[in-house]
Amino acid sequence: MKLTIERLGHLGDGIAPGPVFVPMALPGEVVEGEVADGRMAAPKIIETSPDRVKPACLHYRTCGGCALMHAADGFVADWKVEVVRTALAAQGLEASFRPVITSASQSRRRATLAGRRTKKGALVGFHGRASGAIVGIPGCRLLHPDLMETLPHLADVTMLGASRKGELALTVTRTEGGVDLAVFGGKLLEQSLFSDLAQLAERTNLARLTWNGEIIANHHPAAQRFGQVVVVPPAGAFLQATADGEAALVTAVREAVGTASLIADLFAGSGTFALPLAERAEVHAVEGEAAMLKALDAGWRQAQGLHKVTTEARDLFRRPLMPDELKRFEAAVIDPPRAGGVAQTRELAAANVPVIAAVSCNPITFARDARILTEAGYGLDWIQVVDQFRWSPHVELVARFAL
Repeated sequence: MKLTIERLGHLGDGIAPGPVFVPMALPGEVVEGEVADGRMAAPKIIETSPDRVKPACLHYRTCGGCALMHAADGFVADWKVEVVRTALAAQGLEASFRPVITSASQSRRRATLAGRRTKKGALVGFHGRASGAIVGIPGCRLLHPDLMETLPHLADVTMLGASRKGELALTVTRTEGGVDLAVFGGKLLEQSLFSDLAQLAERTNLARLTWNGEIIANHHPAAQRFGQVVVVPPAGAFLQATADGEAALVTAVREAVGTASLIADLFAGSGTFALPLAERAEVHAVEGEAAMLKALDAGWRQAQGLHKVTTEARDLFRRPLMPDELKRFEAAVIDPPRAGGVAQTRELAAANVPVIAAVSCNPITFARDARILTEAGYGLDWIQVVDQFRWSPHVELVARFAL
């Protein structure tokens, strides 16, 4: 079939009438190929978009780590804004957008790779495009060079601890103390495996190594710096994907809350926003994972010159902070996971917290929650889109709501 691409879908595929999904195709392009189950898996580009560029990575056609490397940066930035704008329009909303901030190549400081034993050794990389196969990634343009240096060591870990038919999930995180490695899906941790892994961690100078949640080695503090504060998050804990992406989000949140002197940080994690905000305000940080709050609190107690930070371990999905608890705050930050924070957003709206900085990684749930706030009388002042998952369809944003 010969088809013309009309638009991009939320996963970055081109969409032609039908609909037919076409990977690595751009709006306006004419493509030709076999269509099966509504998908043209191997398109031939007949007419090329002016927004098409040569992919910067040799693995791009097979690796699933990137979806938009064939598109110019300006096109991707505009498309990501349009994804958010479309989600808002579906809720009857509109907003003013600031210029997109995009992370540089080779700046990803955290990623989860797959590892599998083979007949000849071990294979470590990302899953393939629309496939469960693993694609090796030498020369990857996404990962920070410090993470790339660990690839041979990850293969060694896979040889030691993967079953013949199993697959490891290898989460690598760049920290101030070196690379933090958290492994899941491996063999049972018997004494011989523990000893072998401990020796490998020492030999390769890993900051920390955990196996199915159990600490094997902890040679150097796996520390992150949130504002002025050094924090050691739990192994595998959430962390923004790039340092410059995190900085852009923090800058936008700081601006959103302005001069507020008492702030609630909801879904606070290990202190990404709470600790920088504490440089000029008191902060109450609420998070469901007690281990992350423990790391936040330890970092705050060791720092100097910060305002008071209190913590509360609480499941904000099942037990959100209520209006009588929220009314004392001059501003709130809410940074829920992809599912959004509808229950907590309703209580924020009922409490009339004057200013809300909403951080989101899902435009659909963000727009749903935004409508709750606007129906309660909040104005949506602006949105800052941050593209820290470069060449992917993921969208991060900060929005300011005020009464």
